[in-house]
Amino acid sequence: MEPILYCGDPHGSFRHIIETAEQTRALAVVLLGDMEPGRPLHEELQPILDRVWWIPGNHDADSDDLWGRVWGSKLADRNVHGRVVTLRDGTGLAGLGGVFREAVWHPSPGSARGGAPAFRSREEHAASTPRQDRWAGGHHRKHWGTIYPDEVDRLADLQADVLISHEAPGYHPNGFDLLDTLARSMNVRASVHGHHHDRLDSSPRWEAQGFASVGVGLRGISAVFLEPDGVRVDIVREGELDGQRAGRPC
Repeated sequence: MEPILYCGDPHGSFRHIIETAEQTRALAVVLLGDMEPGRPLHEELQPILDRVWWIPGNHDADSDDLWGRVWGSKLADRNVHGRVVTLRDGTGLAGLGGVFREAVWHPSPGSARGGAPAFRSREEHAASTPRQDRWAGGHHRKHWGTIYPDEVDRLADLQADVLISHEAPGYHPNGFDLLDTLARSMNVRASVHGHHHDRLDSSPRWEAQGFASVGVGLRGISAVFLEPDGVRVDIVREGELDGQRAGRPC
């Protein structure tokens, strides 16, 4: 069976992704953010271009040059953030890239505004910003890697099989219950994320959550299979920190 590969934060390394995709004859290769390519993304992934999908992480807009290598690449149209795409096997893949930032929205009671957003959309944020301080399409460059409430609201009205995000859902000690609510609203069977550079076993929670939650570690690769009787996760490549972080509670 041709797997769909979910790739944890590459942070500039792509050879292992290409080699694994070719060895497994992957149907699709999904990057979970924090790619930080040293060249335009399409150049980094040239041998597997037709199979690549991605969402941004918090580091993918850390500089003007890096922004250009990601959003200015020939793979820009493979960004799944804020939408649902259908893969070749019919899998509906939804994406929510970026992170929650206090300056925009941090949906946690412990935040400065108690979870209330400062801005509901990129457009609203840009309109409040002096023109000389705007960048790239009228928006703050850094906040191309930020989650806005209206993006979550739009996704909540859609249906998908798998939700990919950079942030983790609520099972993770640094995750967000809001993403559990989103996953259930979309009726997804699995939620797959990167960002935290770990792979914690949340399988005892899956039934109560209503979906499988899967973390992929630093430069790790997992295959997620949606089978008739449940979700199966195969660890194709362990993350570089999986061993030392395996004991973290979730």
